[in-house]
Amino acid sequence: MKKVAFYTLGCKLNFSETSTISRMFEQKGYVKVDFSNTPDIFIINTCSVTENADKKCKKIVREAQKINPDGYVAIIGCYAQLKPKEISEIPGVDAVLGAAEKFRLVELLDGFVKTPEAKVLASEIKEATAFNNAYSINDRTRTFLKVQDGCNYHCAFCTIPLARGKSRSDSIANILESAREIAATDTKEIVLTGVNIGDFGIQDGKRKERFLDLVKEIDQLEGIDRIRISSIEPNLLNNEVIDYVSQSQRFVPHFHVPLQSGSNKILRNMRRRYLRELYEDRVNKIKQLMPHCCIGVDVIVGFPGETEEDFLDTYNFLNELDISYLHVFTYSERANTTAPTMDNPVPMKVRQERSKMLRILSQKKKRQFYEQNLGRTATVLFEDDVEDGMMHGFTENYVRVSAKYDPMLINELKVVELKSINENGLVEVNEPELVFENH
Repeated sequence: MKKVAFYTLGCKLNFSETSTISRMFEQKGYVKVDFSNTPDIFIINTCSVTENADKKCKKIVREAQKINPDGYVAIIGCYAQLKPKEISEIPGVDAVLGAAEKFRLVELLDGFVKTPEAKVLASEIKEATAFNNAYSINDRTRTFLKVQDGCNYHCAFCTIPLARGKSRSDSIANILESAREIAATDTKEIVLTGVNIGDFGIQDGKRKERFLDLVKEIDQLEGIDRIRISSIEPNLLNNEVIDYVSQSQRFVPHFHVPLQSGSNKILRNMRRRYLRELYEDRVNKIKQLMPHCCIGVDVIVGFPGETEEDFLDTYNFLNELDISYLHVFTYSERANTTAPTMDNPVPMKVRQERSKMLRILSQKKKRQFYEQNLGRTATVLFEDDVEDGMMHGFTENYVRVSAKYDPMLINELKVVELKSINENGLVEVNEPELVFENH
């Protein structure tokens, strides 16, 4: 029996797909092992959001060669769809599969026999029209459940439509079936994932269902304690969804809402589908109904034409907004997008300086959010994440907590009091023996 190992770069969606593909291998009799356990086959699921993601792929291939020089290396994911020929020329790569092929790799690469030249099995992205069900299981405390794929938006900086194709979704009925399979395990939390999940409901090119309908249906599912929504566009996070989540017993008070820029000029140039006023309205609505809700923000720094005034617009907007943390991306030019053709590119040194300022702001915002939660009682899902005798977990509103290690707490939901913030920026809770069951 051949041994196979997986390495995933990028988003939650990639993790859900890697997990599903790994189960396909196991069903065919392959043995899943850790990357370092001399596998016969290496499957690397790639991301291509930034230039660094491309470099990471090449580094993982080199590591695979060190671990087993005779191992078969197959590359899948967004980078594989965008640059299959380039990847096929990386020393050590044996196969590259595109978006329409990756879920058939066990069949397409039958036997995983090395050939003199790497196999390239990557159709044009227009061929990626099927929705492939996917969810992660047994990899982490929470499960990532894919409900949507692809994107019909064409933001000036983004390669995702080129890498994943048009927006398409699973049906609510199929999603509920997957959720029931997850509920039959010891999973406590599901994260709904996709490329543009607010656009959920498109099947066979037509809109047949709504994201709100999915939220309502999956909220009724027995056997799952928590449901979390991954990143959702502000123009698609409507008041109905916010209202429903605020009253739900299973959906947690946590939203991750991409902003990208606090300057309306830059938002228009990026071809985003909202302005900062709408974003501010969404944040205010959330906080009005859920004062302790965690709100995460994506922001891109150094987009072409971003002046110092534009950047300060973004900085001041975020500084005044009641948000909880930032994911800061330094703009990098991506092939086949319109942004690199725009005038007035921002020097890389300036981009890096602005990124540093926003990352410091993120630390400040996170600290403020954690301080707002001190003294509260919250429910923590503890993870198998132990360091220096301490274990960690997340509250329903995504406060990361620290407690003395107790193996009985792993993958358990416990009600705790949030006591203080330690030197690592984590919230400490009461002693594990004082933690009582969540009823």
